[in-house]
Amino acid sequence: MLKRTEGIVLKNFPFGEADLIVTYLTRDSGVLKVFAKSPRKIKSRFGSSLEPLTYSAISFIGKEDANLPKLTQSDILRPFHTLRENYLRFVDISDMLQLNIKFLPERERHTEFFNLLLSTLFKIESDSSNMLYTLYYRIKFLEIAGYLPSLNICGRCGKRIDGNLKNSTPENGGNFYIAHGAIICEKCSTDLNDFIRVSTAALKFYMSLVKWQLSNISRINAPDYLLSEIGNVINSHIKWLTEHR
Repeated sequence: MLKRTEGIVLKNFPFGEADLIVTYLTRDSGVLKVFAKSPRKIKSRFGSSLEPLTYSAISFIGKEDANLPKLTQSDILRPFHTLRENYLRFVDISDMLQLNIKFLPERERHTEFFNLLLSTLFKIESDSSNMLYTLYYRIKFLEIAGYLPSLNICGRCGKRIDGNLKNSTPENGGNFYIAHGAIICEKCSTDLNDFIRVSTAALKFYMSLVKWQLSNISRINAPDYLLSEIGNVINSHIKWLTEHR
């Protein structure tokens, strides 16, 4: 049965001498692995459409229960080739792609995740120097997936952490306990360890960032230390989830 959809290449890897296994995030079928015949040959009809980040209209054939449908057509809609030219930027974006592979079940429709990834790639392409986009993407991905870390209430007693922020100094803040995925107040954390200290400024920034839309990000000029601090929390949270979920 022939199917058509749109997909963003998350990764590919060689199979045999000239074939590829390509993993897409698709609009209609979620995370999908397909078999691409002979794309590594010079005269391949697929051209460069199977490179990571490439957004294409694709066709594939295979039964519903087939382990690996065969890719029959791939027409580039947006190559996003400039995002692959800067190695460090590409590594950062590749981490975004990996979230879909790590967290999303295969062949389940995930329109919100597809739209989030595609919209973010367009934004990064137009403003590649803004490091806030990839951080925002991780936060929104976790929110949609139901794994957003809690930084405004105690993960044990439910006490609002942001209730005292107005009178806090930049040196104050809270402790993010990685195994709990939340800030834990001082009273509830006497038997806990392995935490990341989060400053008041970072807490405020995070709580604002969660509420913002992607279209607002270009207007925000966040200092590097805030991006680094919140990035450390989010990356530690993702690592823990990957290892324990």
